[in-house]
Amino acid sequence: MAFRMTCDTAARPPHPNPRPAGEREGPIAQQWEGEGELHRGYGAGRLLVNGALALLLLLAATPAVAAMRILALGDSITAGYGLPPEEALPVKLEQRLKTDGFDVSVINGGVSGDTTAGGLARLDWALGDHPQYAIVALGANDALRGLDPAQADVNLDKILARLQAAGVKALLVGMRAPTNWGRTYQTQFDAIYPKLAAKYNVPLYPFLLEGVALDAKYNQGDGLHPNPAGVALIVEHLAPLVEAMLRGAEKAS
Repeated sequence: MAFRMTCDTAARPPHPNPRPAGEREGPIAQQWEGEGELHRGYGAGRLLVNGALALLLLLAATPAVAAMRILALGDSITAGYGLPPEEALPVKLEQRLKTDGFDVSVINGGVSGDTTAGGLARLDWALGDHPQYAIVALGANDALRGLDPAQADVNLDKILARLQAAGVKALLVGMRAPTNWGRTYQTQFDAIYPKLAAKYNVPLYPFLLEGVALDAKYNQGDGLHPNPAGVALIVEHLAPLVEAMLRGAEKAS
């Protein structure tokens, strides 16, 4: 018996609460022997728990990938004049892009009655949302009011230059002048958009209201602002160009 106890002592370190000398072995001795296995099992479990916690903390610290932000900078047509908020052009365009597999947020930067001068004046404020892309759809009110095409040209030029300087990729959307201002005015105004698109190497959708203007089934009672069917047609025309812009940026990156 003495020989076996001596061997046990040499085989592992003394227990922190040793048995009194001469005490017989029994359940308590067996408990001591089991504690070594328990401690080893606890150590392995603690490593697994700590590893899992570290992984959770790492995942929590990793920022989520945000949706691509598109600023729709425009006037009442963009703002959704006369329509419920959920029927506005930016909302419907965002829905279409998401359906087509793009993770985007389209910011409604439309202000009813805005001219190119108004859009330029609030551009820095609009860029506070940090968009990566912009759809510039201004000029309708300039043309309706017969404002100088040369000034509209300057304003749109500055808008595109500011977007370019901010690293925002732009799609330029054109507008056409009404015929009542005369042929010269119409020619000068309509020439603004293709010229600026070429200057800044941005895609151009020539006429925002293509297929919608002057068609009663696509317009509200005023004959100027699109109804939900008109918005849907604009989205149908506009979405492929926006998607091409997004895909082009993805390839470039």
